[in-house]
Amino acid sequence: MTSPIKTTNPRQLLPTDDLKQLNSRSDLKGGVQFIGHLLIIGLSGYLWATQRGHWAIAIPALVIYGFSLATMFAAVHECAHRTAFASNWLNDGLGWLAGVLSFYNCAFYRRYHKWHHRYTQIAGKDPELEDPKPTTLREYVWQVSGLPWWLGKIKNHWRVATGDMADMPYIADDAYGIVMRATWLQLGVYGGAIAASVLAHQPWFLLYWVLPLAVGQPFLRMILFAEHTNCSDDDNPLTNTRTTLTLWPIRFLMWNMPYHAEHHLYPSIPFHQLAAAHTHLAPHFTYVEPGYVQVNREILAKFG
Repeated sequence: MTSPIKTTNPRQLLPTDDLKQLNSRSDLKGGVQFIGHLLIIGLSGYLWATQRGHWAIAIPALVIYGFSLATMFAAVHECAHRTAFASNWLNDGLGWLAGVLSFYNCAFYRRYHKWHHRYTQIAGKDPELEDPKPTTLREYVWQVSGLPWWLGKIKNHWRVATGDMADMPYIADDAYGIVMRATWLQLGVYGGAIAASVLAHQPWFLLYWVLPLAVGQPFLRMILFAEHTNCSDDDNPLTNTRTTLTLWPIRFLMWNMPYHAEHHLYPSIPFHQLAAAHTHLAPHFTYVEPGYVQVNREILAKFG
């Protein structure tokens, strides 16, 4: 791969031939990643279900299980970009499944997230800014708890399911039916799981989905805070997004999303090529941090 070219346009840093190579999608690599993620969910969930009398095993298993459920959001994100797999039917189908596991909806998120990329960090246009970033320690703790996320997801799924999307400009009128049907189907899965739990007089739904996902959410919140918090409030992709260098297990479960500046600069590059892109692009970014603990310390320090 050749060196980045000199240009005043950040999105032309990589030569065309190199970008074409990096843009190569793969059903095989996406499948291995997705199956690997599911195996971690399955193994940790099995240990949580069978070892609750042995807390030295059960508690770590619960944390891993919950985190791996929460980070299925990263699979939703990649499928929403249609870069997880070369086949779009796999991106759409497995993206929906990943959303069921993580409490996101891929059909909705694809359209929401497209606007986030188009208007990153632009107040009044970037839909992610509708959820305000914490400005005090109390707000930080509240958001890290995951409770605002749960409340927001319940409210949003209900609004989408009932067609209340008038103030969601990122959902085109002709997409209402697609997004609503995907949400109805997802809520139907939850309804079936709740009904099975009630009929069996077992807390399965709470014990194996709600509780683990609640345990995993605080870790995901701290990871997502690192993406744009305290970066520039403009449309410069070299300064408005942060890449965070972290451990391989986190990079795996987050589908390489920690290479977030690279992703925002070139959203067409699939997850399995982002590390290669980082090698060439890292010197151009303002924010490349050594870890999530460091980033969250800096966020907390801003509160005084």
